[in-house]
Amino acid sequence: MRSIIGLLLLNLLTDCSVSITLVAPPGPVVAHVGSTVILPCWISPAQNAEALEIRWYRHGEFRNTVLFYQHGKIQDEQEESFRNRSSLTPRSDRSGGLKGGDLSLKLEKIIIQDEGSFHCYVSGDSAYSNAELKLKVTAPGSAPVLFPRPLDDGRLNVSCSSSGWYPEPNIMWTSDQGKTLPPAGVSLHRGADGLFSVHSWTTVSPSDAQLVSCSVSTATGESKEGKLDIKGFISSACSDPWKPLFITVIICALLGLAGLILCKYRNRLTEKKSAETGCENIPVEEKTVPADMNIEELRKYAEQISIDRETISPDLKIMSDCKSVRDSPDYHHTAEGFPYRLCAFGAQQFTSGRHYWEVQLAAPSNPPKISWLIGVVKHGNFSVKDRSALTPSNGFWFLCSDGENGFYTNTDPPITLPISPRPERLGVLLDYDAGLLEFYSVKESKHLLTMRTRFSGSIVPLFNPGVSDISPLKIDCPVAEESPAEVTLPLLNNCSTVA
Repeated sequence: MRSIIGLLLLNLLTDCSVSITLVAPPGPVVAHVGSTVILPCWISPAQNAEALEIRWYRHGEFRNTVLFYQHGKIQDEQEESFRNRSSLTPRSDRSGGLKGGDLSLKLEKIIIQDEGSFHCYVSGDSAYSNAELKLKVTAPGSAPVLFPRPLDDGRLNVSCSSSGWYPEPNIMWTSDQGKTLPPAGVSLHRGADGLFSVHSWTTVSPSDAQLVSCSVSTATGESKEGKLDIKGFISSACSDPWKPLFITVIICALLGLAGLILCKYRNRLTEKKSAETGCENIPVEEKTVPADMNIEELRKYAEQISIDRETISPDLKIMSDCKSVRDSPDYHHTAEGFPYRLCAFGAQQFTSGRHYWEVQLAAPSNPPKISWLIGVVKHGNFSVKDRSALTPSNGFWFLCSDGENGFYTNTDPPITLPISPRPERLGVLLDYDAGLLEFYSVKESKHLLTMRTRFSGSIVPLFNPGVSDISPLKIDCPVAEESPAEVTLPLLNNCSTVA
């Protein structure tokens, strides 16, 4: 009898001594904006966790979960910003997953707001444990763009711009002799997406340097550098401050006249060839646009644009209104660079006149999209595989936002634009007869870019929502009260079918 009682007491003590210990790395886990990261957390010593309750949450938000696992499956209880972005994923192929006690969290499409503490919590019938780890988010930003401007005293003012950085970047000027150049000024701006843009300028003389370098870096070790050979600019500016300006005006006028004559000559030889290869797209500087530019004036030419279902990529998801599109949840972008093949095309065709539409790039409470491509394309050019096919000579004209690579056009060579802040709503004006395609940041009433070309045949809107963004790309055009007479072809197809 005593032996039976002793055995029962031993079993009871053994059951009461069962405990769970969670392990997480001591240092922060670092991830880039838009990337995927795994936050490691596991039970030590290993034990099967399939029947346990697992909860991932932010610091001080136990009930508002990032992910909640219970009764053998993930529950539909989580903070909205983490929906469709979080999952339980083994930290390695040899961890054994839940059976081996691996509770690691996989977090996709990282944004600035994800930075901070995460808690890994597990509980059973008689024990529980909690571990904390930190996520550090970084964004390397775009390569610095340097622009020189001669001064009347023979010196040169050089400006440097870069965008898309996190955390707050530092900027440093150096010469080819390794000498640090003092900046004349530095301005820093943080956009709605949490990313920083920096602009600085300095002045140099012939005795300072022949090569100027602008380096932008963060405390996390991210760094990018831009260089400019200033020898030619300074020597010409020193001889006569007005002479370079006069020569530049004359040369530009002669080149413009020669280009106009050449374009007209080619048009007479073959209209088709002129339309495709005649005048290259030329970005226009912002200062050429009137300061009192009014978005309401542009909206007089507003069109109701929708997406053509017949030509859309199978890797895109289109909403029932044919105006919202995003990458499909099943699509995984494995190649490097921007996903050019994820193109959608407008269901409207334009052969003359002015046409305006707006694209919403930020859903309420979410930061602006960092990945998108917007422009126009010649009707029928709907086969898109890679960047090499998307050229003006093939009938494509667009502005692209490629995450940390910044904003650029599809001209040859591409033009990088230091756009700041990141647009939340983009306005597009197509002036078919004048051969102009213009882009505006609607919220700031700011002109961003003008492309010049010669259109022929039917032109349709072009959209690409990119990947790694929470918000979809949404066509949201205001209805114009009174629009000029224009030639607009009927819709290509019926958009009433639900996706």
